[in-house]
Amino acid sequence: MTGFSLERLSLNQATVKYLGLADAVALCVRHDIPAIGLWRDRVAEVGLSSAAALVRRAGLHVSSLCRGGFFTAGDADGREAVRADNVAAVREAAALGADVLVLVCGGLVPGSRDLGLARRMVADAIGELVPFAQRLGVRLGIEALHPMFCADRCVIASLGEAVDLALLFPAEAVGVVVDTYHVWWDVRLALVLERAAGRIASYQVCDWVVPLPADVLLGRGHLGDGVIDFGPISDAVAAAGYQGYVEVEIFNADVWSAPPDEIAATMRERFAAVLGGAVPRGLSGRSVTSQDFGAVGAAGGGGAVGVQGDGPALLVDRDMMVVEAKQRAAVHAGLAAVGQVGHVVHLTR
Repeated sequence: MTGFSLERLSLNQATVKYLGLADAVALCVRHDIPAIGLWRDRVAEVGLSSAAALVRRAGLHVSSLCRGGFFTAGDADGREAVRADNVAAVREAAALGADVLVLVCGGLVPGSRDLGLARRMVADAIGELVPFAQRLGVRLGIEALHPMFCADRCVIASLGEAVDLALLFPAEAVGVVVDTYHVWWDVRLALVLERAAGRIASYQVCDWVVPLPADVLLGRGHLGDGVIDFGPISDAVAAAGYQGYVEVEIFNADVWSAPPDEIAATMRERFAAVLGGAVPRGLSGRSVTSQDFGAVGAAGGGGAVGVQGDGPALLVDRDMMVVEAKQRAAVHAGLAAVGQVGHVVHLTR
């Protein structure tokens, strides 16, 4: 698997929902996280110039600004308000030096079931915004959302659609955002990422937890807490030429309720273990999932174990999840052992 070093780690502000900008910046500094993905509401709380100065003083890079878009207003006044808001978003991204302004394009037009209409409105609105963004040196990033959000959040419901749309414009002006939560399921993903060469403006990562909560928007977890196989996706993103920061963006009520320093420490550890190939230092208290194991062995007290693709398995003290073993494996963790593993096995002492 292609490794991403911690020098490419970015904290998306959504992961620490309850922190204001100053506290989120301080958290990054304490945990040696070099970049931050900003949200416009948090920037507005302190003011644009103050936000830009705060981030600069801390020595952080702004990997993204979220978000513009929501282009599918139902009337002329609404569309004018959307246009003005997106112009403001471009100005903010320029002032902050953000790598990309993330666009969540909007759902169906209110009162309409016409997907084609909504998608045409999105394309037209982006086309109108591009010249202004180019003048300010801001790259727009079209984010495809999972199809379950198509009606109310984003009619661009697959990465392939996002790439098709981005290809209508110059690569330096419009790219795509690859968010593992939204795209991991797509059987065509590898081929789409090949087509996205030179167009990936942001790579955002989190896991897909099961079972999903009632509010599916919050079904994201720390890397390793769910079912996503990050290796092939990350390899394809790297092969497509992406050299930017990798943002951890998590919407999850349990994560949000944890102490911020715990969130940041877990985020760094999982990033290194799952994306960078490092051995975790004994993650405590929570089960995680790991995919495609071969032979796996573990000391009874928790530590480095086994293989996940080309990297290590994740062990949480004596509590471990093994998913989809491809070959006969002997697994020892404390007093537990299994042979052939063809499904999820929960190992406890």
